[in-house]
Amino acid sequence: MAQLLRADLLPEAWIAPAEVRQLRALLRHRAGLVRLRTQQQNRIHAVVADFGYDRSGSYLSGLGRGWLAGLELPAVSREIVTGALAVIDGLALLTGRIDGELRQHAKADPRVKVLTTLPGVGQFTAPVMLAEIGDITRFPSARKLASWAGLTPTVRGSDLHVRHGHISKQGSAWLRWVMNQAAQTAKRSPEFAATYQTIAKKRGKKIATIAISRKLLTRAWHLLAADQASGPVTSDASMATAAHPQTGRVTKPWASSLSRHEPATGRARSSD
Repeated sequence: MAQLLRADLLPEAWIAPAEVRQLRALLRHRAGLVRLRTQQQNRIHAVVADFGYDRSGSYLSGLGRGWLAGLELPAVSREIVTGALAVIDGLALLTGRIDGELRQHAKADPRVKVLTTLPGVGQFTAPVMLAEIGDITRFPSARKLASWAGLTPTVRGSDLHVRHGHISKQGSAWLRWVMNQAAQTAKRSPEFAATYQTIAKKRGKKIATIAISRKLLTRAWHLLAADQASGPVTSDASMATAAHPQTGRVTKPWASSLSRHEPATGRARSSD
């Protein structure tokens, strides 16, 4: 697998379908390992909660493990906690090796650096986004991309009423999942905190988090579209307009269109 991720075998635009499939497979495998780790952490929490214990911090830090070791638990419960910790440690070795391969790949793709300017998007989230999205010119607008990711609400209408339901959950489940993971961090950043709190008060935390996911993906589309449009510099580079790579339609520069959304500056701690 490491051979497949060598920088000299992966073109900058990730054009070769076989290589894209291999990269997606590795990223999804890594995501599956992370999910398994989370399941084991939740299992530990459930076991200790049954006996009235609770801890706000991590169970995996030195202090957290010391706290777990000092609990009075029945033999079977202690075995479950010990086993879960052993699984987590084994998973850390696997994900660590994969992360080394992904870091090498990330250095070879400048788009990763572009996406990691977004709050909550780190060195794992960005490659997942790129592998799932593919060529950004497939999506003529940010709304099309959000719709493909299943982050737009379903619409049901009649002669008198139009109802907006839950998100469609169509398209790439992996892109939707990784955007929601990024939103967990982004919603606490200065750029999105106020928006998140406003929506959460009106419609609940879950819907507010999904809204932040869509805002992040919208901003990612603008960043990737701008990066794609910048391409090789031509004699017409000073023109105030640019043609869309698929439709040929002349549009305003990306910087102007982005001003209708949130500014893509600053970042928070990565969710990776």
